[in-house]
Amino acid sequence: MDSLTQIVLGAAVAGAIAPARHRRAALAAGAALGTLPDLDSLPMWFMGLDPVTNMTWHRGPSHSLLVLVPLAALLWWLFKQSGGRVAEAPKRWYWAITLALVTHPLLDAFTVYGTQLWWPLPPSPAMWSSLFIIDPLYTLPLLLGCLVALVRGWRPAAQKALVVGLALSSVYLGWSLVAKALVDRAAEATLATVGLQDAPRFSVPMPFNTLLWRVVVMTPKGYLEGERSLVADEGPMVFRQYRSDTVAYARARDLPVVQRLAWFNHGYMKAEVRDRKLVLSDLRMGAEPDYSFRFVVAEQHGSGWRAIVPEQAQWPWEARRRLAAMWDRIWTRPEAEIAAIAAGTPLVQAAAANSGDTPATSASK
Repeated sequence: MDSLTQIVLGAAVAGAIAPARHRRAALAAGAALGTLPDLDSLPMWFMGLDPVTNMTWHRGPSHSLLVLVPLAALLWWLFKQSGGRVAEAPKRWYWAITLALVTHPLLDAFTVYGTQLWWPLPPSPAMWSSLFIIDPLYTLPLLLGCLVALVRGWRPAAQKALVVGLALSSVYLGWSLVAKALVDRAAEATLATVGLQDAPRFSVPMPFNTLLWRVVVMTPKGYLEGERSLVADEGPMVFRQYRSDTVAYARARDLPVVQRLAWFNHGYMKAEVRDRKLVLSDLRMGAEPDYSFRFVVAEQHGSGWRAIVPEQAQWPWEARRRLAAMWDRIWTRPEAEIAAIAAGTPLVQAAAANSGDTPATSASK
């Protein structure tokens, strides 16, 4: 999640647990602890690492529960030894410090980016993908609770504001899981009609809301992409079909950089060949044809591929147009989808992208 959300979550958790007379100090400590795991970006930036290494190591060791729980115990012990507030109420401060730290990666795991909760163990990063990375409806109750607590200090109203803020944000988090289940059920029902009910897929909310969702389904030749509005849509989903250069991907899949990306993003990648170079796009963040993470990872070498120092490719896209269209899509189902449902064709061939791509998607998982 974004930094502001992590700051107010850590502050609210610590402020709600610490003794009333320590509340303002706990809010400050919780805010610092809540943002601490994301500071892993700083040393990687100074080291000048390539973009694939940066992406796949962010939310790594600094977000591992196997690291943060012992770190919390160490910090608690050090502050307890030095006396002061922690020594006055050691049990409450232990839980305030621990929960302010571990709620950060747990909340991150509810996004699609991926969080390595069990580093250094080998499982792929957790990506429960029920929240967008910025969601005002999750953040606002926490922010208001922290502001009230700062003003009211030790008074009971401060504790109440923090508890209410945490409760409301937790209810919203629960709703996001319900919404995701509804979307997944609709997707599975539609995919079953074309024999793809067992195909690898993920669903993720569109920016800043949990009413409109994007579903991506991997196929042997590429992937399908569709949207589901919990307000406007009824009946089957409609998916657009895209293709990927699966031959190029298959020939390059043993390269370490490709394996690393496949491990990190669970294989949800689109493969393209541009100017004799292999470009892999992470399908989880963005939408066809615009993706946040595109990496040039290899160049053609004879009939195969040779790894190069990865580069992040940037192709322009119109965010303002995307957001306006997304807002309209929440409330209205496109006529083309209604027509496809009436015709009994849930899979629709996509038009070629403006960039000159063939209609297409990613390599199979």
